[in-house]
Amino acid sequence: MNACNETSLPLFGYNASMRRPLLIGLLIVAVVAMVTGWLLLTPSGLLGKADAFGYSVCHQAPSRSFEIGGRPLPLCARCSGTFLGTLLGLAYLSTLGRKAGLPPIRIAVVLVVFLGAFAVDGLNSFVQIIPGIPYLYTSHNWLRLVTGTGIGLGIASILLPVVHQTFWTHYTDSPLLATWKQMGIMLGLAALLDLALLSDNALILYPLAALSGLAVPIILTLIYTVLWVLVTKQENRYHRLKDLWVPALAGFLTAMLQISLIDAGRYWLMGTWAGIPLIN
Repeated sequence: MNACNETSLPLFGYNASMRRPLLIGLLIVAVVAMVTGWLLLTPSGLLGKADAFGYSVCHQAPSRSFEIGGRPLPLCARCSGTFLGTLLGLAYLSTLGRKAGLPPIRIAVVLVVFLGAFAVDGLNSFVQIIPGIPYLYTSHNWLRLVTGTGIGLGIASILLPVVHQTFWTHYTDSPLLATWKQMGIMLGLAALLDLALLSDNALILYPLAALSGLAVPIILTLIYTVLWVLVTKQENRYHRLKDLWVPALAGFLTAMLQISLIDAGRYWLMGTWAGIPLIN
């Protein structure tokens, strides 16, 4: 499919570097300044930076997080499942081609079940921190992880077709996640991911901890890149990933701005990089 809109802002157009070098230069300077400031002002070390990414999206309650070497992971159990599940889903679905159709009804029903499980367990977990409020059952981190992973797969199954519809000059309208075999493979990979997080093995948890933190700017950058392409009316103009570098840079800058503002606001309120203490 090919659909180009001729009315557009020039900054993100094809060969934009030929037309607006000053604006692109300013964009690059802004990204460098933002990243440099964030790196200097956030906790040191790889896991420290991953913690700072997680700080912008997750309560990071120690009681609701898995641990590595006695320290909580950068994201709580549910958020670890959500962000790593989304990243896993995007990686697997990217191998299926530039298909922009949403899942068929039979697959969508499974994704809706994942959404329902996420909502029920999330609400049930929330009410457990309020004294005197009855709850359905005692929630556990493994259940938070599984329901988070399920919603992450659902996010990937919706987000990637939107990405294909927005970015590419050529794509097909057929469903991206179309068969039970594809669904089964994705669920199998998700199960391996969850087992890895439940393994309590530092050699496995350390890279997953770092990746869970990095998943935050990666996913936000993808979403904001889509928004920048839409706002500047540059849909369906891109053939290859490298053609997207300017809107992707704008998306990354926006993602880092969001992360930095939330980090700064939360630190100003709490005075610590530690997670919020919650009861189970």
